[in-house]
Amino acid sequence: MAAGATGKEVRLAEGFPSASFADWKVLVGKAIKGADFERKLVSRTADGLRIDPLYTRADALAPLPFVRGTGATRPPLGWDICQLHIDNDPEAANAAILEDLDGGATSIALEIKGAAGMGLAPDTQSIGRALDGVMLDCCSITLIAGDATAEAAQSLRDVWDKAGTPLDRRRGSFGANPIGDLARMGRLARPLDVELAAAAELAKASLSMPGVKALRADGVLFHMGGASEAQELAAMLATVVAYLRALETARIEPKQGLPKIEIVLALDDDQFMSLAKLRAARRLIGRIAEACGAPEAMRGVTLTAVTSMRMMARRDPWTNILRTTIACAAGALGGADAICVLPFTFALGKPDSFARRVARNIQIVCQEESNLGRVADPAGGSWYVEHLSSDLASKAWSLFQSLEEKGGIAAALASGWLQDEIGAIADARAKAIASGKIELTGVSAFPLLGDDAITAEPWVRPQSQASAPQPAVTVRPLKMARLAEPFEALRDAADAHAAKTGKPFNVFLASIGEVIDHNVRSTWIKNYLAAGGIAVAMSDGYPSAEAAAAAFKTSGASAACICTSDALNARHAEATARALKAAGARLVMMAGRPGDNEAGLKAAGVDQFLFAGQDAVETLRRLQEKLK
Repeated sequence: MAAGATGKEVRLAEGFPSASFADWKVLVGKAIKGADFERKLVSRTADGLRIDPLYTRADALAPLPFVRGTGATRPPLGWDICQLHIDNDPEAANAAILEDLDGGATSIALEIKGAAGMGLAPDTQSIGRALDGVMLDCCSITLIAGDATAEAAQSLRDVWDKAGTPLDRRRGSFGANPIGDLARMGRLARPLDVELAAAAELAKASLSMPGVKALRADGVLFHMGGASEAQELAAMLATVVAYLRALETARIEPKQGLPKIEIVLALDDDQFMSLAKLRAARRLIGRIAEACGAPEAMRGVTLTAVTSMRMMARRDPWTNILRTTIACAAGALGGADAICVLPFTFALGKPDSFARRVARNIQIVCQEESNLGRVADPAGGSWYVEHLSSDLASKAWSLFQSLEEKGGIAAALASGWLQDEIGAIADARAKAIASGKIELTGVSAFPLLGDDAITAEPWVRPQSQASAPQPAVTVRPLKMARLAEPFEALRDAADAHAAKTGKPFNVFLASIGEVIDHNVRSTWIKNYLAAGGIAVAMSDGYPSAEAAAAAFKTSGASAACICTSDALNARHAEATARALKAAGARLVMMAGRPGDNEAGLKAAGVDQFLFAGQDAVETLRRLQEKLK
């Protein structure tokens, strides 16, 4: 519908026959040639949520409270640009912080060194030196301090006091998160009720500072531990409820306590799922506020979103720029109040000035050039997004209820139930990645062999403290892992072999026929093997088995892989395998499934078949052993 030159309404679809969903489905049936519609076009999330290929007006849902935000308008640029700093040296941290703030960051998150962590010492001198020159009445400061939270929070208050920062101009978070620390580290120095009481005391101290949060309900660490989106939301929600109970014990009512809890969620490169997660989170927290009789407290609830460490790769880390850009856009479209983009070299080590600049600029481009923050809930009204948000909220609420039935999140961690539930999802995801059902760009798909021209100062890992006191509480910690790690281990093993022998893993491609015949399969096998650090040399193809065998003899390789179309495989694969074996090939493989001729191909000399759907990690590991 549009306005014509005369100002009259013009119906652009007028004169065209209307199409129904049934009409569309008939056409789809022809396009997929009678294949099963559900299996071909309907997908499922890690939580089992259904995603249809098409949504229509009939799928429209009634608006849910708080999904579209907690205010009528967005801030001028949409969200706060937060930069994380992890540095043991206050002087170096200060230089980096000032550079980031001068370059466009608007808030800082400081990693504080606890009993077994990296970062600044929690004393006033170290934190004060790191923040020297920062306009503390404008810049939000968030502490990530683990078991050093109480000391670090007092130090930050001392720094504010010394700077003369008015109470109503202080911005940030003390970050007390004993439940998250227990899940991540598997231990607490003091009993949980003591830690919760200490966190409540911080909340009391922050009541005079309306811009300061005291506690942190962090879904990111559950995400890093392998959780699905609904599991992350449920764990975050159960943490919020546990903290509200602790605050109530300290005689802080929900209407005061809820705004003192910082909500933190992960963003990854599934853009729609990430933005739906933020929308669902507001609805879920709103339900808690309503149940507590304090719906007005939602006005003080803010969502901080952090780009996922789980999705980042050490190899070809340039691809992390793509991932974090998608994730940042999802956070903006989902209405995050603050976004922290991890620098693209974060999985390698300490980010340098350039990596931090890229992280800042991703947000600045999203804000100032793409204007993603100028519209409240731009994804709202999309039938797909509304359904995804609603379904995700329902699933997360069900999981939250299960946690409560277990006695709350602390009890679920103590019993190991939550770790097992998350572990099952993580294992299924790992299998999907290994089989190629889920592809990781630059890792399992289109990997880059050779030098990627990226270096980073390695993280200084804390040494174990043999004399550390016995913890008061222990649970089985979450298994923190990045998705790329199994393939990175293969690449590390390949590099170690090359360094030891001077000969990288190498396979000769016996590509039979013209380029048009073998290109698809040759390209696939090149990428498949490269994911395991195994190099191949592409060619235009060989007209016969004899020509391929002659080229193999001069290649210097000890292994070969037959690559061509299924039709040419049927005609030439057996002869090519025999010729390659006669030419000295110690290992002969074939790209593609053997079909009904597996016995004949093996008799001709094919030792292994490589095809999509295999466990690539295990297949490539065994192949490396054979190539040694």
